[in-house]
Amino acid sequence: MYFEISRKELLPTLKMIIGVVEQRQTLPILANTLIRVKDDALYLTATDAEVEIACNLPLESGINADSEGETTIPARKFFDICKSLSDTSNIQVAVEDNESVVKSGRSRFKLQTLPAIDFPDRPQLKEQASFTISQRNLKDLFYKTSFCIAVNDVRYYLNGVLLETANGKISLVGTDGHRMAVAQLDFANETEAKVIIPRKAVLELSKLLTDTDDEIEISFDDNHIRFKLNNSLEISSKLIDGDFPDWQNVIPADPDKIIIAETHAVKQALTRTSILSNEKYKGVRLALSNNQLNISAKNSYQEEAEEIVEVEYTGEELEIGFNGIYLLDAINVISTKMVQIALSDGNSSCLITEEDDEDSKFIVMPMRL
Repeated sequence: MYFEISRKELLPTLKMIIGVVEQRQTLPILANTLIRVKDDALYLTATDAEVEIACNLPLESGINADSEGETTIPARKFFDICKSLSDTSNIQVAVEDNESVVKSGRSRFKLQTLPAIDFPDRPQLKEQASFTISQRNLKDLFYKTSFCIAVNDVRYYLNGVLLETANGKISLVGTDGHRMAVAQLDFANETEAKVIIPRKAVLELSKLLTDTDDEIEISFDDNHIRFKLNNSLEISSKLIDGDFPDWQNVIPADPDKIIIAETHAVKQALTRTSILSNEKYKGVRLALSNNQLNISAKNSYQEEAEEIVEVEYTGEELEIGFNGIYLLDAINVISTKMVQIALSDGNSSCLITEEDDEDSKFIVMPMRL
């Protein structure tokens, strides 16, 4: 097998797939990328047995039958070699027996290969359903929910984001049991979906999505989901099998204490007070009075921080504690100038929404301080 390609064409594609390759693998083949040369094209695939990214690149026409073939080479080493070469260089890769030779100018590298037959097969979707959505919209939905996904939680269904289509809406929901993010869009497609996408797939796909109106095709069955960004890039993933919490019942119903504040001012106040919050629990206290929000924190060293933010609020006085980092994470994804924070009492969760937008909701549970 042999191919030649410019570094500026190959490197961006390698960057797309390298994130899915884990540094430590239980199977040596998973540390490799599958390389196939066929029909004047170069096909690259990487997987960790859960998430797979597959790309293809055109090669100069005229590849003979002897140049075609497939093998696997160490993904991280191949990426680092290509990254270290000069921007204008061409890269030649020749594979024979159990070795691959990578050349560029006066540089030469020899890498061990593993048989392509040992590389995991691509997941085949059965009885699949599909729909399309713009990359811009899906990227925004992921951005507003992915920060709430649990990490290695024993409640495995929390280690992903729920994608649900119903009642003319597409909804993405992430929660770790202490906070929740909901992002929705009007969605006319009649395809019904309710699947849990693993955290790693969400994060890797978010890197690949663009801020354009180009459509992405989403196909799924009971076990797998596939995102086809274009004719040359696909990402597939196993789905998490489990029952996601009834997220709609978690959203506070008609909280009556409404705070309207400037998003940037609240963000800066939370950032500063969190510096002196308890290192483990990150608790901050919110004290509400007439048109004023007092944010304070203290730690085990009896160090204290206090910020006063001018807000629109005319209700009764109230004090309540929250994890300051959780509040800050929610405020950070607010895209409007003003933010609305709604509360019921000193023991209930808060509902954070964007100005004049009910499609993005962020819920944070209170904590005792």
